Amino acid sequence: MTDLKKIDTYAKKWIKEASDRIKDSFSKELTIQTKSHANDLVTDIDQATERFFIEKINSVFPDHRILGEEGFGDDVQSLEGIVWIIDPIDGTMNFVHQQRNFAISIGIFEDGVGKIGLIYDVVHDELYHAISGEGAYLNDLKIPQMRKTKLAESILGLNATWVTENRRIDSSLLTPLVKKSRGTRSYGSAALEIVYVATGRIDAYLTLRLAPWDFAAGLIIIEELGGRATNLRGEKLNMLEGGSVFFANEELHDEIMKDYLHNGKW
Repeated sequence: MTDLKKIDTYAKKWIKEASDRIKDSFSKELTIQTKSHANDLVTDIDQATERFFIEKINSVFPDHRILGEEGFGDDVQSLEGIVWIIDPIDGTMNFVHQQRNFAISIGIFEDGVGKIGLIYDVVHDELYHAISGEGAYLNDLKIPQMRKTKLAESILGLNATWVTENRRIDSSLLTPLVKKSRGTRSYGSAALEIVYVATGRIDAYLTLRLAPWDFAAGLIIIEELGGRATNLRGEKLNMLEGGSVFFANEELHDEIMKDYLHNGKW
């Protein structure tokens, strides 16, 4: 029997230690590199934070495997056993430019099933966390089950990229959705936008391209609160490859899928 409480306790301890290291870096000069394109940034702090988690996990849970954004973990080809899916700093551009609006994100899976989700907004000291079957919390406050909303009364988390000319989709596909909603927001951190859906700060989050470490923790928290998480075709999320994502309460998810996404080429 897996001791989830023990894993959760260690994970929270390491998140707080990592966050202190990140905050200590604010007064120092960052080493910034790019990855897939000029706006896909990575810093020495991203890399050092991932290495920190790997060292800690390996020392206490040597049989666990790690899938991390910066590539210092294991070559994970399946979710058998216990797998930690880690984004050491989700929202690196915000970290570089603003020193806020970024998060540490950790999703822990056992045989492909999400068990523990942890998302820590470092600057605002907000830890969103859930153990499967035990509810979800913001720090010590229990988060209520997600309320139902209709699109006309909803705020959507959606990057302007997808409703302006881009190389992935016809930008007009999502325009009717945006027009019918109450408004849109974009915060620059998928992990934070997902937990904003969980807490009702926004009502849905949609994007065309995310990696597993961007949404793994948020998936566990959203599902614990009765929300729905799929890709834009309404299919189960791919936890090894990523892709498009759509998080919302069940009623809003149904409405948007039926009226706005069913004909799209996602």
